[in-house]
Amino acid sequence: MFPLSDDNPTRITPYVTYGLIAVNVLVFLYELTLTPEQLESFFYTWAVVPRQLTESFSGAPVNAGGFPEWSTLITSQFLHGGFLHIIGNMLFLWIFGNNVEDQLGHVKFLIFYLGCGMLAALAQWFFSSGSAVPSLGASGAIAGVMGAYILRFPKASILTLVPLGFFFWTFRIPAVFYLGIWFFQQALYGIASLQAKANIGMEGGGVAYWAHAGGFVFGAILGPLLGLFSNDSKARSY
Repeated sequence: MFPLSDDNPTRITPYVTYGLIAVNVLVFLYELTLTPEQLESFFYTWAVVPRQLTESFSGAPVNAGGFPEWSTLITSQFLHGGFLHIIGNMLFLWIFGNNVEDQLGHVKFLIFYLGCGMLAALAQWFFSSGSAVPSLGASGAIAGVMGAYILRFPKASILTLVPLGFFFWTFRIPAVFYLGIWFFQQALYGIASLQAKANIGMEGGGVAYWAHAGGFVFGAILGPLLGLFSNDSKARSY
């Protein structure tokens, strides 16, 4: 299932959402200019490598780029491993980010987005602290956006594209069901990865399901703390 749009209009122009999409696309275009060897080095420098992050806590605080190792918790959010990876992430950010930004305001939304991404990466690190496989992508931060969205707009409906064989159908699905099913899947896959690390999750170079589930939960927690339910538009940060 792929979301196409929701039914919540925004009252402000979501500059931060647009900016985040632009930065992600620009970084991905830069990745395309690198040779396979350069790209591997780029990922190991700027993505979260759990083993390196673990080692940084005990005396190796600087990465190959000369920056604190913890900074990869931020930089990794702007890296992607392929066209499907970035297209899927940017589609979800486009659909859900604008409404959450509308509720929080530009400044708080940026803090919220990066904070969810960092906490999501730490959630994945917690379950695979010895892994040498780079973890990258905006998925954790976007999962946080989805966690906030489902709280703020549980009655909204999502126009969804569903492939059925050679045909494609569109349906409107309540956001609480669409995002609830998505979260449940990520949690199940994350639990499965604990028993089959060679096949699912970071150890296999696959999807960081714990980052997805963790980001969703942290988004549901941080959103209200930053004013997700505030009805006073004058109190927003712009």
